Amino acid sequence: MTSRKVSRRTVLKGVGSVVIGLPMLEEMIAPVSAHAASTAEAPIRAFNVFFGLGIPAPLQTEGFDGVLEPLKPLSDKLLIMRNVDQVRCDQSGINAHFDGASGAFTATPPNGEAKAGGASIDQIVRATHYQQGLPKGMVPSLVAGTFFRRSRVSRYVHSYNEDGTVAATIQEKPRDLFERVFGTISIGDDTKDAARMRLKRSVLDSVVDQYKYYSSQNSPLGSASRTRVRDHLDRIREYEQRAYELAAISQDAPPLPPRSEIAHGGKADPGGEGIDMTLEALTREWRLLADLYALSIQCDRARFGAITFLAAGERLRMTGDYTYDGQHRYTFNDSNELKASGSKGCSHEWWHKFDEKKKNEQLRAHAHMKMREVAYFLQKLDDKDSIDANGKSILENSMITISTESGDGRHNNVKRELSGVFHAITGANGRFKTGEIMDVGAEGIDVYNSMLEAMGSEKHLGPVARERLAVDKIRA
Repeated sequence: MTSRKVSRRTVLKGVGSVVIGLPMLEEMIAPVSAHAASTAEAPIRAFNVFFGLGIPAPLQTEGFDGVLEPLKPLSDKLLIMRNVDQVRCDQSGINAHFDGASGAFTATPPNGEAKAGGASIDQIVRATHYQQGLPKGMVPSLVAGTFFRRSRVSRYVHSYNEDGTVAATIQEKPRDLFERVFGTISIGDDTKDAARMRLKRSVLDSVVDQYKYYSSQNSPLGSASRTRVRDHLDRIREYEQRAYELAAISQDAPPLPPRSEIAHGGKADPGGEGIDMTLEALTREWRLLADLYALSIQCDRARFGAITFLAAGERLRMTGDYTYDGQHRYTFNDSNELKASGSKGCSHEWWHKFDEKKKNEQLRAHAHMKMREVAYFLQKLDDKDSIDANGKSILENSMITISTESGDGRHNNVKRELSGVFHAITGANGRFKTGEIMDVGAEGIDVYNSMLEAMGSEKHLGPVARERLAVDKIRA
């Protein structure tokens, strides 16, 4: 059989609002040749990755020999930027956890408790390149995360429209994220009946005929692509089963994990006093969210948005053994080590206790763990399922910006706390330098505006009359 050209936007559509995108296949590139792959254009994408509490600036100077170690395998695809100043985001009377989180990806002080001070960089790029809207069937903006400090929205949401309103409701639970990306099945009018039926029927069941077609001998796809489609749908089914804790639909289905032990909604932040959390429960839920978020990008269901791993000022009393690269690194037991309960027994306190003259073992272990989990998500966008038409990975082609709220953590010096805020960025298909750790020495607003200019945007952050200082050294 001779394979034929298939549209990059080919999707399987089922009942209700089910839309399942196909992965990138060689039949989506015409003609299939090395030259075609090298000259093909990748879609414009921009995502913000946020992690809570920050990395004290002195620890950043250690490079990959310290807490940044988990990013080392991706070092040639990242530009790590030190000495980025967000002091302009300070708002009198509010601590820098909130100010810094609001300034992440906006470089603007907060505007109340439910809004940011302005647009985030992903949304400016979106407005620049998709003025008529994204292709039909796509999620306009995808916002998700695992977080445990809910006061003030910008602690955990990091994608904003031009007026500072959230670009999308955050998807905190894996099943909500799954439905946001892949839709739901509408069965009758009775809500209880529909909910009951939803637990018995996979969204994939509603596209099974199309699935069979694309993986059959009559498919327009070659044998390698047919196998990839089968693997792709099996992977979606696995994630759905994990998210919904569905009974196994087939004997070949993977085993289900234990029921989630993580609190959501208001239960995740009871009066700001923090919650008890095992490392295993946290990373299990985060990785399912990260898997689903990455899958949505691989399926070309999302091109813009943000994902959060632990909110600004997060308050967790963490327990559990932390391992990296097969080696035991630390045993978390925050409350016991701090000899305190409630908010005073949370990992948050290690940042307030930071002292560059001391070992800071607990803080280092927590920060290293955060980088491990950020790297887990980034690596998902750099694997064999994340290759674009130009032969590069989604990670290489996208503008993925990684940041946090604080360059220190102690509240007694705003300039120190909002200076030296960790930033990293991917290459955005050759627009930015990668493979370096760079001392930028610039304001966040100038870094972001330089990024936006490189992405073809004429719109900039900040006051119109403000002098723009280009940070050209970050550009390739």
